[in-house]
Amino acid sequence: MDYQFMKFELRDHVAWITFNRPAAFNAINFQSTHEFYDIVNRCSVDRSIRAVVLTGAGDRAFCAGGDVAEFAQRGDAVELMLREMTTLLHTGVSRLARLGAPVIAAVNGVAAGAGLSFAACCDLAIAADTARFTSAYTQIGLTPDGSSTYFLTRLVGERRVKELYLTNRVLTAQEALDWGLVNRVVPAADLIAEVTKLANQLAKGPTQAYDGVKKLVMMSGNDTLESQMERETRSIAQMSRTRDAREGFNAFVEKRKPNFEGE
Repeated sequence: MDYQFMKFELRDHVAWITFNRPAAFNAINFQSTHEFYDIVNRCSVDRSIRAVVLTGAGDRAFCAGGDVAEFAQRGDAVELMLREMTTLLHTGVSRLARLGAPVIAAVNGVAAGAGLSFAACCDLAIAADTARFTSAYTQIGLTPDGSSTYFLTRLVGERRVKELYLTNRVLTAQEALDWGLVNRVVPAADLIAEVTKLANQLAKGPTQAYDGVKKLVMMSGNDTLESQMERETRSIAQMSRTRDAREGFNAFVEKRKPNFEGE
């Protein structure tokens, strides 16, 4: 697929996925939803990818959510369009969240609506000090999509997530950090350099172990202590058979830095 409203690049085992409608604050329209799904689907089967970065083009917006102007133009057909858009969007988000490779959100500006969902579903998030976060759904009479009721609730808690949805409060980057929505805030001019450094570090790590960590954390809220510990037993035993684990053991004994290959 040729991408008109998204960009996809693979550099040094890091996949860079960019919302690419800067003139529209990187809002996602019908076409870009299809492109997002196609890109994430590609990433899900490419074992050479060992880290992923999700960001927006330009310096004003990460992603401003759905293209409300397009919604208005659809008239009575908007319901059918939203059903198709969210089906593709949600499949893409699910596969993005379940990628074995770590996923980093580089929040370079406004993250609103589905943009807030994208930031929340990533494993790690680094925000420019100019970034802003808001729900904005109820402001136009809609309810959330894109996974934020799942991931955002787990990140900030029920009280705060309801405040975001019901009042459409806008969080500064520092407030997002204080609430636990992002891991770090950096000067806007340093964002890409800092994210690149982190992505390259993760891309040299034990990819299968990262995948195991993500799966364990994802399941941790669904079962009992004993069930979760049984998952931990199965996972650590399984990881011990990987080449990276053996390399980790040997590097520890030999007092050197391990050379992981993601296998």
